[in-house]
Amino acid sequence: MCAVFGILGVYNETTAKSALALLSHRGPDYCGIVQNNRLFFAHQRLSINDTHHRSHQPLKHQNILLSFNGEIYNFKELKKELDYEFKTQSDTEVIIAAYLEWGVNFIDHLQGMFAIALLDSDTLYLFRDRLGEKPLYYLNGDSFIFASEIKALVPFLKKTEMDENALLSYLSFLAPTPPYTFFKDIKTLAAGEYAVYKNGTLNIQRYYDVLSTKPNIITDKYEAVQIIEKALEESMELRLHSDASTASLLSGGIDSATINYYAKKQGLNLPMYTLGYKEFKKYDERENARATANFLGISNTEVEIDEVAFIKASDTVLDTLDQPLNDPAAVPLYLLFEKIKEDGHKVVLSGEGSDELFLGYRQYFEYLDIEGAGNLAHKNWLKKYFRANFSMNREWEWYKRVFDDTLLFRTSGESFTDLQKNALMKRNVKDNSSLKYLGAYRERFRNSQHTDESTWYSYIDLNLFQGEHFLTKLDRVSMAHSIESRTPFLDHKLVETVFSIDPKLRYEDGVTKALLKKVMRGKLDESILKRKKKGFSNPYMEYLINSKKIELIKEVNKKTGLFREEKLDEYISDASRGGFKQHVWGLYVLSYWIKKNLL
Repeated sequence: MCAVFGILGVYNETTAKSALALLSHRGPDYCGIVQNNRLFFAHQRLSINDTHHRSHQPLKHQNILLSFNGEIYNFKELKKELDYEFKTQSDTEVIIAAYLEWGVNFIDHLQGMFAIALLDSDTLYLFRDRLGEKPLYYLNGDSFIFASEIKALVPFLKKTEMDENALLSYLSFLAPTPPYTFFKDIKTLAAGEYAVYKNGTLNIQRYYDVLSTKPNIITDKYEAVQIIEKALEESMELRLHSDASTASLLSGGIDSATINYYAKKQGLNLPMYTLGYKEFKKYDERENARATANFLGISNTEVEIDEVAFIKASDTVLDTLDQPLNDPAAVPLYLLFEKIKEDGHKVVLSGEGSDELFLGYRQYFEYLDIEGAGNLAHKNWLKKYFRANFSMNREWEWYKRVFDDTLLFRTSGESFTDLQKNALMKRNVKDNSSLKYLGAYRERFRNSQHTDESTWYSYIDLNLFQGEHFLTKLDRVSMAHSIESRTPFLDHKLVETVFSIDPKLRYEDGVTKALLKKVMRGKLDESILKRKKKGFSNPYMEYLINSKKIELIKEVNKKTGLFREEKLDEYISDASRGGFKQHVWGLYVLSYWIKKNLL
């Protein structure tokens, strides 16, 4: 895991090197630079595989320069296919060989997570992996600049302005939707996209879409369980190869238990880490995690945090994220990775993606039920009723959409609805205006062979709720401690396997993660399989209120006038009673960014 950074065009060497240094946490083992008058091509390396200096980057071959962040898990298999004189044992060199063999289509042969910058003479290619595990940002101005994190691009901005599309999509979906970032001129590649920059012209294209997977190939439940088990085991095996010390996260749920089960099956008792909260047992998963660890017979380290630790780390974490990201779990996760780094580990396995693939959120089933209400023959009076009786509650919004014949499911990360934004903000926000940020995804779904709405749930959540929200958080907080995070459930072959299964097999039993539980039955204790999902919940709102840091929201609003004061007070008051907590955390994170960057 590393950082890529580069400039094509005129640049100031001092500024370029200072910006590159802002990414040193992503790759503290080596810094490589290739430069001339109109090129600055650089890399910060975190050595995981083939730690020898021969594998340092940027890697050069003839007219090709490569800076690559990530892991290509099938690089050893690819080496056997490629006619190339390899000089290293790294996956980086395999990328160059694959490019020479297959051209831009080399990307289709890679199995892994990656942000790739490949310069071939005067043509620059930028690739972001299929499911968005690795980030890639760019600034297309007088010069073209790219980087693994936004912070390395900010020094090149002529002025800092907030992007309105980033703001509105963030309020709706917890994170800005691609290509937007909160910095107006800085953009991001979406998962499965690549960019071509040549002679001052930038072209963005899509090279991957999981919806290309043919649906309903597998209709037998027993066969589905078998094929998922095979794909999951292969994904785990690939991600356990490392020349660096590897650990794993452990919650009380099935996902982390599954990962650690397969690691043990392959002969590795990975050291495991669990979070706990000193003052709030209702958020604490240590007891369940302890039971899982005992069942697996693997040692587990418990990390306890309290309000002092949370508040002390919160500003650092928000700075680490670069822009607003509405996920309060980022702070405790940052502290957990801090402990993992202290113990000397450089690779961590985590369970992201399982909920989206196997329908692990209870609300998926609620949405499927509500979809049926749209088929009522006499629904006009219900449509009028819901329009005339506004409610802040999300269930009201769900039924209104169904009776209005508009899109019901808009990611599991939906926060402020358009009507809520309209009531809160000092501007006119039209109902359903946020659909513009989902439009391209929904169009691809409609044009695909997939028709079951549950597949839409998985698809949009993998792209946005995971790709731009959870995976952004995981990348930043792990890399802040120079740790590579690996996510076995997001292997694209495993994802395609699930998308090829009759979707009804995932939900017809009315049980969350039914297929995964069938895979793991007999491997994990029944108590693990039957535990109620807890999620990565934590007492962030209690900490925010007790520390009085919540006052920042009102302080910033007085200076910006973004929100109506009475409605803002209403949200803050509700949060103190347990309602709309994530809404208010999102406003706090936004306020922190505005104060730091705009005021």
